[in-house]
Amino acid sequence: MKTLIEAIRPTTFVESEKLSRLLNTDVTLVSETFQHTGSFKFRAAYNLALNIPNDEILTASSGNFGQALAFACQLLNKKCTVVMPETSAKVKIEAVRSYGAMVDLIDTRSVGRAERVLQLAEKMPDAYLASAYDDLLVIEGNSTLGDEIAHYKKDFDVVIVPIGGGGLISGISQGLCRNGHRARLVGAEPLLGNDASRSLKAGRIIKNEREPQTLADGARTVSLGEHNWKVIEKGVVDILEISEEKIAEGVRVLFSYANLKVEPTGALSLGAVLEDSEKFADKKVCAVVSGGNVDAEIYRRIIA
Repeated sequence: MKTLIEAIRPTTFVESEKLSRLLNTDVTLVSETFQHTGSFKFRAAYNLALNIPNDEILTASSGNFGQALAFACQLLNKKCTVVMPETSAKVKIEAVRSYGAMVDLIDTRSVGRAERVLQLAEKMPDAYLASAYDDLLVIEGNSTLGDEIAHYKKDFDVVIVPIGGGGLISGISQGLCRNGHRARLVGAEPLLGNDASRSLKAGRIIKNEREPQTLADGARTVSLGEHNWKVIEKGVVDILEISEEKIAEGVRVLFSYANLKVEPTGALSLGAVLEDSEKFADKKVCAVVSGGNVDAEIYRRIIA
């Protein structure tokens, strides 16, 4: 049985002079598109599955955490059930199933993810209810990416991280802090689902009325997690709201200037620079690209 550090793939750092010239700033991409199951979520999923005694895990996910947890459970010989919205990317639904997990598809207009998880939990009393972001084991797993950023050869001024429920940014915050890294940590979330930005300004968790139907499907969350919020309010200096146009532009720019296939949620960090390039001018910017799992047809439309 492998430890977390033995199981994960080290992240990929991409320095592109072409991209930096376009944006008039020194940009380094930190890409988790080559991580197991195509996103950072494997760090969290494996750490959780490894450190709980339960042999069965139940979760809700739009896709990336679901397939990461399914793969982690396959490696550790545990059962996995994933509640997923019908609107999830088809490639993500099929990936979860391919790792041997049970998929429960729901219409989020009639039943919420959390509500459906609780319904299933009544029939699965021995299962561990895993949040894709609001869990200390999830944050701990994601903190390994913060460690890698802190140990990179370049001393970043700003680290920009996509944010949905807050699992990745809270983990990176922990990793940076324990290594004494002093970069300004900034979140990037869809304008259509700007609960994290509003929460940081208000000093308390503020929820979206419903799951935002943004192009960035990995950020279709109703609110930040409680555990995540405790880290975010102390370690994150700003959360930027990214328009749908800039999210799509971020996908195209990463394809054209960095040769990276990125899902819309993964393009949020670059979208933040595209939204307001003057804010990051002459800074050493670390832009975290959280994943690359996107339906071919959706990707084709964005690139075209």
